[in-house]
Amino acid sequence: MKSALAALLFALTLTAAMPDAKSEKELAQTLETWRTAMLKGDAAALGKLYHPDLNYVHSSAKNETKAEAIQNATKPDGIARAIDLHQPSIHIYGDTAIVKVTADFTSHVGDRSHLDLLMVWLKTPSGWQLVARHATKIP
Repeated sequence: MKSALAALLFALTLTAAMPDAKSEKELAQTLETWRTAMLKGDAAALGKLYHPDLNYVHSSAKNETKAEAIQNATKPDGIARAIDLHQPSIHIYGDTAIVKVTADFTSHVGDRSHLDLLMVWLKTPSGWQLVARHATKIP
């Protein structure tokens, strides 16, 4: 039993240590699809990108489910005018990815927020889906 656990831990370490270029590229493309869907207020695209168990936390500490996040992102006053992503850091662990990125969100009225985003993505039969997102305002 002890050797099986050691073998599993070794395999997980190798998986985490060896970058998966294909998955990283897929996830980078998925981030761009998410950004575009947010800018267009595209409920159908967000519905495909968001996992049913989504936990979407705003910098205000507002917590939303999948349905709430889609509803609020697609209302006329919820659609962002601009979203600029900077310095994404992608770490893939099997079918789970942790993405850390800074983002500048410009609201529909021109208010700008500089945010630190932490996102957890799961690779599912439907592709990469966002299961958790947490935003912190950067002063």
